Amino acid sequence: MPSPIAKFHIGMPVRHRVYGFRGVVFDVDAEFDNTEDWYESIPEDVRPRKDQPFYHLFAETPEKAPYIAYVSEQNLEADDDTDPIHHPALDEYFDVTEDGSFVTRQKMN
Repeated sequence: MPSPIAKFHIGMPVRHRVYGFRGVVFDVDAEFDNTEDWYESIPEDVRPRKDQPFYHLFAETPEKAPYIAYVSEQNLEADDDTDPIHHPALDEYFDVTEDGSFVTRQKMN
């Protein structure tokens, strides 16, 4: 069976459908690639399927506290909010264009 195609791309701002926190995608797994303990810690009634893309996000809580999130595609939506997302790692990984888009920085050799 082919791997699912990711709906969201690296550098894309997203919002969690249920919890409302915002973040910027910095990595994508074609399907679930975390520990079983992590997966089992999610309440069964909201536990996502494993056979979908999962996204690593530089995220912020609604109170603007930064953290790293790992979220299934079914729980994300594109974020059109123009307010900036605050996370200390954003400047290390991305350049921000005039229109507010995040572009991956080129690695130095």
